[in-house]
Amino acid sequence: MTNSNVWIKTGLVLTYGESIDADYHSHLAMQLIWPDSDAMCILNGETLQSVAIIDSRQTHCLSMTKGWVLLIEPSSMLGQSLKERLNSQSWVSMPILQGADIELPIKHQGDAFGHFASLLAAINLDGSLLDTDLSIVTDPRIGELLDELNLCFTASCTKPNQWRAKEVAQKCHLSESRFLHLFSQQVGIAWRPYLLWRRMICALQMMMNGATATEAAYGAGFSDSAHLSRTFRSTFGMTIRQAKSLLIS
Repeated sequence: MTNSNVWIKTGLVLTYGESIDADYHSHLAMQLIWPDSDAMCILNGETLQSVAIIDSRQTHCLSMTKGWVLLIEPSSMLGQSLKERLNSQSWVSMPILQGADIELPIKHQGDAFGHFASLLAAINLDGSLLDTDLSIVTDPRIGELLDELNLCFTASCTKPNQWRAKEVAQKCHLSESRFLHLFSQQVGIAWRPYLLWRRMICALQMMMNGATATEAAYGAGFSDSAHLSRTFRSTFGMTIRQAKSLLIS
């Protein structure tokens, strides 16, 4: 894969690239797929000539010659807007109303998200939701916890292996069982798989900043690079080597 880019910000992973090829996989994030106007895109064995929204934790396989992929945490306001479009379906498609094409390389993250915001407007979604950290979480204890985890996007990363449920519950002045129930209720996802997802994003961001797979594994709280590699492939449907090629601009 060449001439591809990945950008990460709070609750979002945005990719624009050529020859994206992922085996069957599932992950916590919702997914928005936007092929370029002349691209070949195959989703779950079917040719796709439209924008597609895939719900969280839905097994899928994607092959696309060129286009955008946006991963969105379901608890975000954008995630909730996409949930409404899904209307309880595992995935839906919508006609492409404007071309997704953009000239590569894209030098700045703001340019990438700015262009994608204009695409969202073309399918009657508020592009400004890409620029906010708004979520559906209302409990201040869970909100503060997410704020701490979000430091991985903007500042120093808190080591994920320090975030055991019992320890986090104590910080929230809750029993472990009450914390686990409250987190799942507020975020819509259980704590352990959510933390694993964040570890994956932490590892991906470290590799974007030049870390080796081994360095990223230890930095994101995995036991070793083999553990990270297995989890990465099951989460994203591609090897770490394939993912690293996406980082080339």
